[in-house]
Amino acid sequence: MKYFLLFIFLFSALSCSSQTRTENQIKSSEKASDKILIVYLSRTKNTKAIAEMIQEQVGGDLVELELVNPYPGNYQAIVAQVARENDSGFLPPLKTKVDISKYDLIFLGFPTWGMKLPPPMKSFLNENDLSGKTVIPFNTNAGYGVGSSFDQVKKLCPNSVILKGFSIKGGIERDGILFVMEGEKEKQAKEEVRKWLNELSF
Repeated sequence: MKYFLLFIFLFSALSCSSQTRTENQIKSSEKASDKILIVYLSRTKNTKAIAEMIQEQVGGDLVELELVNPYPGNYQAIVAQVARENDSGFLPPLKTKVDISKYDLIFLGFPTWGMKLPPPMKSFLNENDLSGKTVIPFNTNAGYGVGSSFDQVKKLCPNSVILKGFSIKGGIERDGILFVMEGEKEKQAKEEVRKWLNELSF
């Protein structure tokens, strides 16, 4: 009888210990998630879709960059305006404001515009000091890759830890191909995002 009672006691203790560990792991995970920011710029919603996939995997706060003066809807007009901004160094003012002090890890998402980092993302990095933060860029593009955008992130975040970025082909607005992150493309993108985050130990 006493051995049976001892077994019950040990089983209960182990169960409580396991439950406590699980609860602590959940609390630790939630606490880590509170320190993650996913900020993105998205015109045709492809970058937004990738941002949401990242949030599904790691949690964190999701914030879309919005401009005080939105870009024109016409494709040729925005191409011309962005070219002028890149040439002049103009940084478009942002409506979006973030308390960056709350976060330790920041995902930065953006499309490739003119093979460069979009001016609104430059505005965000100019307005927010990411010194001491871990920064992870992610990108959608029309098939030409990231251009100089990831290098520009490194240049604008000289005192941050920059981890391996992610890039995937999205729409081709020039050809009228806009949102593509659905169906098989969505499944492919989710799998690629999962593999990338696993490489980064998420």
